[in-house]
Amino acid sequence: AIYMAGRWLIRRLIKLISTAFEKRKVDPSLQIFLHNLIKTISYIILILLIIQVMGINTTSIVALLASAGLAIGMALSGTAQNFAGGVMILLMKPYRVGDFISAQGQSGTVREIKLFSTVITTGDNQTIYIPNNSIATAIIDNYSTSETRRVDWTIGISYGDDVDAARRALLDLLAADSRVLTDPAPVVWVAALADSSVNLSVRAWVKNADYWDVFFENNEKIYKLLPLKGISFPFPQMDVHVKHN
Repeated sequence: AIYMAGRWLIRRLIKLISTAFEKRKVDPSLQIFLHNLIKTISYIILILLIIQVMGINTTSIVALLASAGLAIGMALSGTAQNFAGGVMILLMKPYRVGDFISAQGQSGTVREIKLFSTVITTGDNQTIYIPNNSIATAIIDNYSTSETRRVDWTIGISYGDDVDAARRALLDLLAADSRVLTDPAPVVWVAALADSSVNLSVRAWVKNADYWDVFFENNEKIYKLLPLKGISFPFPQMDVHVKHN
């Protein structure tokens, strides 16, 4: 009976806390974390209360649990570090639920920040669990903190081709794309005089949501457009000189 009543009270407590979080507009990542923490602590207190009501001395049990907790803590030091990492993530906020990040060799959208791990969903809908300790101490690329993002292309043209004609064609192509922002304006520079090509660096700014569509679509458009303007794409070549003695 105590367990059923306690379980009902815990559910009510979690519901009240959720309502308070929503009213105060607490970050969703912090809400999930605190929900799990409060729920775990509440059930531990409930179990200890039931044991005491049954007439069992809880002092020795608490001491035993403390000793066991110390031993388990030493054995699961990595888990404790993951918990500490989760706390640091929620305090420092390098990313939030819904952000697109890249960390520990994985890229995806943050779906949940748990007590011990961060859950992300990749572009091909895989679910990845990254331990909080490793991600809290890793380099994190957060692509969602800014509203805009720069798209870069490196286009190689043949030596002898008209660089100015190639630049005009590329800028006209980007100007015709309504998703490309005019401030900052797109630019085309000669980036390198490579072994077999003159490499042009093309840069344009777009909204975050348009990044991949603009990148892939204009890849194809550039490939089709430049040959029509008399610009050729080179490939690695080697000149061999044969000497006859």
